[in-house]
Amino acid sequence: MKITRILSDEDGESHFEEIDIPLKDAGDIGALSETFPVTGIIFRETDGDYDYNWHNAPCRQFILMLDGSVEIEVSDGSRKTFHTGDILLAEDTTGRGHISRAVNKQPRKSVFVTLE
Repeated sequence: MKITRILSDEDGESHFEEIDIPLKDAGDIGALSETFPVTGIIFRETDGDYDYNWHNAPCRQFILMLDGSVEIEVSDGSRKTFHTGDILLAEDTTGRGHISRAVNKQPRKSVFVTLE
């Protein structure tokens, strides 16, 4: 399963990286990943005027897009838009961080799964 990761390099600059979560055949129930140890789950809604300037992820976390979209800009100037069904792994807990913006003035629903 492919997901996008945000990470900070040794100079504190943030970047996107595409990573693959390995899945193993689990028979009739499909393919499963290994278990990730988590510390919590947060449900979130943002308004269509959401525009959050440079910030870091407060902790390592998966962000699951339930409804709507968000544009993320990292410090190398790259931008990506994440839509319903996309998964983001935010690991830029230090350095410059990233910017998050609403897309098309639409609200968004997402779930944050905080990692150990």
